[in-house]
This record gives sequence, C-alpha cells and structure tokens, in this order.
Amino acid sequence: MTRLLALLAFVSSAYAAETLPLWNGDAPEGDGKFSDSSKAKLTVHLPENPNGAAIVICPGGGYGGLVTKGEGHGIAAWLNAHGIAGIVLEYRLPAGRPYVPLLDAQRALRTVRANATKWKIDAKKVGIIGFSAGGHLASTATVHFDLGEGKTTDAIARESSRPDFSILIYPVISMDVGVHRGSKKNLMGETPAAALPEYFSTQKHVTASTPPAFLAHAIDDKVVDIENSRMFFAAQQKAGLPTRLIELPNGGHGLNGYKGPSWDKWQAESLLWLKGLKVIP
Repeated sequence: MTRLLALLAFVSSAYAAETLPLWNGDAPEGDGKFSDSSKAKLTVHLPENPNGAAIVICPGGGYGGLVTKGEGHGIAAWLNAHGIAGIVLEYRLPAGRPYVPLLDAQRALRTVRANATKWKIDAKKVGIIGFSAGGHLASTATVHFDLGEGKTTDAIARESSRPDFSILIYPVISMDVGVHRGSKKNLMGETPAAALPEYFSTQKHVTASTPPAFLAHAIDDKVVDIENSRMFFAAQQKAGLPTRLIELPNGGHGLNGYKGPSWDKWQAESLLWLKGLKVIP
C-alpha cells in the first residue's frame, strides 16, 4: 500500500514538477573561479496538500554520477504523499573541484527560501536529504553554511543556506577514517590539498548551532561502512542536538534497491522524527 500511494503521488506530482536552472550565468567553483552552470538544476515537486515543509534532495552516485530516479524523483514522490515539497538537486559533479557540490547545495537551499511564498513553503521548515555520496553532500551543507549575503542585489544570495534539519541515508561522512575511496577521489582528486580531508570530514564540524540530523544505515553495508553514520550521530549527541540513528538489520548499500522492510523502516521513522521536531503535523 505504501509503495502504491507513493506511485500515485509521483504520477500526480509529475504534472506539477518544474525544472529550473540553479544558477544564472556561470557558477562559482570556489577560490574565485567560475564555470558553465548548465548541468546544475532543480526539479520542484510540489504536493497537492502542502504542510509547509520542503526538503532538498541530493541523490548519490559516488560524486561520479547521479542516481536521480530512486534517490531523487522517487523520494520527491514519497515526500509529496506526506505534504512535503521535494526539490531534486542535480548538482555539478566535482571532478576534483571539491567545493562545487557544496556551493550547489547551498544555492538550492537559498532558492527554496527565496521562492517560499510562491511554492507555499515555510522558510523555517526547509531541510535537506541525501543518500550515499549525496548524504555526504547533505551533511556538508549541514555543517558548513551561512546566513546569506546582506549586501547583494541577488535575492537568492540574501537567503540563508542553513538547513533546518537533515536526513542522511547510508551517508559517506568521513574523508580521513573509513573513507569511501571512490567518493574521496572524485571529490578531491588523487592528491588532495592537506586541509581538504579535514574540512570534508563532516563529523568534525558539528556544533550546538548545527541543524539536527536523522540517520539510517544498514549494518551489513559493505560499500559505505555504518561507522560513518555512527560518527556523525555521536558528534550530534555530544553537541546536544535532537538526533536519531536507525541501525537497520540488513539491506546493504541502497537497501535492497529502495524497497523492503529496511527501506520502509527509515521512511516511517524519519517522518516520526520530523513530527517530533514539529516540522510536519
């Protein structure tokens, strides 16, 4: 029944989906560099009965590709079925340009807030969700954010990039302990600068001002070790945040192809967690 409802929601939301470019003109790469932005875009899926919440969705793919179906538009359909706007982010792949995905994620969060009235969204209920390497991106946006540029004519840039909450599903977290080597290489290159693994090991940057996170990870994940989620969860606990980690008994990486008891478990539990935070009714 749950999957049927999600499918029906996806069909209905497809008619309301709007795809728009993330950047106007060239996009920043960091370090004062800019590049073509044509591959960065958002697809906005708005629910029929909105409750004001919105979540930016970061698909996985090891920073070498994007799994936009199961970890993108399918997630938007599930969110729509629960009154939540789902905004699928197709972020630029880094190819050794480490700040590019983060800049895109921050821009996506700002864009949602800039369009809050138009999309019937509460600007104080904007979160981010990510899977695998997309979970690393979501966790990076969770710990590295700003409250917007006050002196700019760009209305989007004036908005905060701080997510109000994050949901991290079998995420890559550390870039120096238990590393997923493919994600690290694609993000930072073969020989990253000395400071980069520290900056992108997101468990090291959790503070009391960090948004709370929900995490789910299978104990039999042989691609991204569950210790990644445990590290981030422990850091959130230490900071006194209302975090939660669901250790799933099986499903491996991708949780049996986005189906089955472990997949249903994290979805149900994450909604309960959002209700506890009063993000959704």
